[in-house]
Amino acid sequence: MNEIIKNIEAAQMKAEAPKFNVGDTVRVHGKIKEGNRERIQVFEGVVLKKQGGSNRETFTVRKNSNGIGVEKTWPLHSPNVEKVEVIRRGKVRRAKLNYLRQRVGKAAKVKELVR
Repeated sequence: MNEIIKNIEAAQMKAEAPKFNVGDTVRVHGKIKEGNRERIQVFEGVVLKKQGGSNRETFTVRKNSNGIGVEKTWPLHSPNVEKVEVIRRGKVRRAKLNYLRQRVGKAAKVKELVR
């Protein structure tokens, strides 16, 4: 039974999953269905967390829109996620950046990782 599940999950995974980490500023191109039309909407923000594994892996992105924090969670291997562009790398020391939710302005920024 376990092998059957692994085979099904392997078939659902994307061939080239985007490479990004927590703290990175990313631009997510997501498919939006409106009636019978389909379009791509861009959501740009900081990756707060990545969780799960295999084809169940999800990531959460937070942005500030008109002074209001907006978070959105996507499955990494979903066909509705067209692509994920990394705008800048972030220098963080933890896996989940939940503390950014209470921060406002410059305090909510993540330092850029310089290589």
